[in-house]
Amino acid sequence: MECRVLSIQSHVVRGYVGNKSASFPLQLLGFEVDSINSVQFSNHTGYSHWKGQVLTADELHVLYEGIKLNNVHHYDYVLTGYTRDTSFLEMVVDIVQELKRANPNLVYVCDPVLGDHGSMYVPQNLYPVYKNKVVPVADIITPNQFEAELLTGKNISTEKDAVEVMDLLHAMGPDTVVITSSDLPSRLGDRFLVSLGSQRHVRPDGSRTTQRVRLEVPKVDAVFVGTGDLFAAMLLAWTHHYPTDLKTACEKTFSVMHHVIQRTISYAHELAGPGRRPSPPQLELRMVQSKADIEDPAIVTEATVIS
Repeated sequence: MECRVLSIQSHVVRGYVGNKSASFPLQLLGFEVDSINSVQFSNHTGYSHWKGQVLTADELHVLYEGIKLNNVHHYDYVLTGYTRDTSFLEMVVDIVQELKRANPNLVYVCDPVLGDHGSMYVPQNLYPVYKNKVVPVADIITPNQFEAELLTGKNISTEKDAVEVMDLLHAMGPDTVVITSSDLPSRLGDRFLVSLGSQRHVRPDGSRTTQRVRLEVPKVDAVFVGTGDLFAAMLLAWTHHYPTDLKTACEKTFSVMHHVIQRTISYAHELAGPGRRPSPPQLELRMVQSKADIEDPAIVTEATVIS
């Protein structure tokens, strides 16, 4: 039975960001993807110049109404990422709630893009919308440490803190939480960063159980754009295939990320030449070239169950 995803994300003509980072790998893994472009830019904003258009909340509503009028608004997943507008975000919530009424089993995967390394890179007024409206209707969320701390009001200094933060996020709504990156010290040294995940399940007898995992992820000395979108899409796909096995879903997801990033950085250094830092065009994700790794990733990042 086919699985259908509504992906509401940014779009770029050149490169892989937003819908282009999500749609191709999801389609490779057998998902039907309907894309709504929250923005349509010539390229991502890490370049010196960009041009394009931003979709308004009213325009999003018009597109969704068109899908509804044709009675083709039956989805198994909704996937969202970066946005800068509160009214647009609130319209996304309205759409998710309506789709969940039609299909109570629909899973909403949200990357709550707010900021990183202690500072926000979206307007401050998005924070209460994410905390009070978006996260409560989400089923899977993929915050970084800063975003997880911001949403819960609790700092992460230890693994125990991280577990408590994930539990607080569970209490807000989502059954699956993956903190994609943190400042916690890695057991493998300072060339690795720590990621953590937590997934709640309801047993057949109605009791609840939680699986928590920790991963040590190799650091890469470069700035990539579109990796968060790819990560959320891969977590959607692998939790679909392993709905009660967060360990395996995370190992597959993080291993895909590793293969794509390594292929990208190798190619970028080749283009840049010895001793030169790669430019944004050279660091565009090597997505098509990573087709085999997306479909069947060799596991290079293993998860440890911590509870």
